[in-house]
Formats: sequence, C-alpha cells, structure tokens
Amino acid sequence: MTSDLALSGKSALVTGGAKRIGRAIALALGQAGADVTITYRTSADEAVETIDALEQLGRRGYALECDVRSEQSVRSAVGRTVAEHGRLDILVNNAAIFETAALDTLSVAQWDAVFATNTRGPFLVSREALPHLRAARGRIINIGSLGGVRPWAEHAHYCASKAALHMLTQAMAKAFAPEVSVNCVAPGWVEFGEEREAQAERLAGKAPKRRNGTAEEVAEAVLFFAAGPAFITGQILAVDGGLGL
Repeated sequence: MTSDLALSGKSALVTGGAKRIGRAIALALGQAGADVTITYRTSADEAVETIDALEQLGRRGYALECDVRSEQSVRSAVGRTVAEHGRLDILVNNAAIFETAALDTLSVAQWDAVFATNTRGPFLVSREALPHLRAARGRIINIGSLGGVRPWAEHAHYCASKAALHMLTQAMAKAFAPEVSVNCVAPGWVEFGEEREAQAERLAGKAPKRRNGTAEEVAEAVLFFAAGPAFITGQILAVDGGLGL
C-alpha cells in the first residue's frame, strides 16, 4: 500500500466496503489519507471491523446500511455521507453479486437480481453523488470484471452485467466531464481462501503471472485512479495477471 497521504482531506464512499475487495479498497483509501464511508447490506459485523481498522489508521470511518438497488436507500446513504464528512470526493462502486448458474436454466429473477445490484446500483449511486462530486471535481471508480470482457458460460448474467458497467463507465466519463473523472478497475480471479483449491490452481496456471490476484492489488489500482491524474477518464484497467490475454 502507498504510504503517502495523497488523499488527505478527501472523503470517499465505498459501496459494499465491509469485506473482501471493498474492505481492501476502503483501507487503501484510508492509508492514503481519506476519510471513508462504507455501505453494507448484510455484513454488519464485518462493517464494524472495517471501521475499526480505518480508525486505527487515524481516519474517520462511517458505516451505513444501504441497498444500492433502492433509490431511497441510496439517496439516504449519499446524504448521510456528505453530512458526516462535509464533502464527497471519491465514489467507488464496488457492491456486486457473483453467481454461478447455467444459462439454459437461468431464471428471470436471477438475471434481474444480478443486474439490479451490478449495473443499476452504480448508476443510482453515481447519479445521486454527482452534484457533490462535481463540486469537488471528484472521481468515480467502478469495479468491473474480467467477466465483462471475456464470456464465462456459467456466469452469463454476471458477465453481461459487468460488460454493461464497463460501457456505463465510458458513458459517464463523457456525460460527467469535465468536472468528474470516471474509470473502471476490472479484476481477474481474486483469491479469498474460500474457493476450491483445484479451481484456484487451474486459473493461476492460465495466467502469465502464474498466480491469482489479491484484494490489495485491486485496491492499489483503485488508488491510482483516485489519486492519479484527473485527465485520465473513461478507462477500463484490467488487474488480472494477464489472464485475459
């Protein structure tokens, strides 16, 4: 993680920031000096742990229960974030659903549930946050996926939702310019110690780097877009060890 305070005085909102990649992103932003609000839907205990970790870094942390599928819930979360920190400079749309399902038996409910969180959620949060981000000349970083570029037969609805998010990133980059920069980090396979060992080994063997990624490496890419040149916008950055090549 970076040790400088490039984001000192900034306020960040990370959706789905209680655990896994979201937690790593929240902590990376905190280490760079930002005060961080995280949202969660069901991971209340993990949210408390993440806020404790942020406060140990000397940052102001704030956790909010939020359903990114709901306009009312999103409006409340953004409003409370700004009320708590006084401003909003960085939005990371991380909250997402990942599901394995055969395409020929996929239900409409499954399809809609994935799109509601993975695509509609970032749209709703970004739209609500936009006035504050414009005032701060801020940044939006969406968390896409290698699955938004490469088709995975047993994750068709997930892949389609992330491909839509990639396109939404580029549309927002044009629509929200010049005040707000909008980019996307697209991770490949990230290990959390939960998947089957054989599956992890198989995917690592396919990557030129001969290993899978870590949440911290994804967070470093987010930090690049959060603290780097504002002139960079509309980009989809793969963090996949070359797996997508």
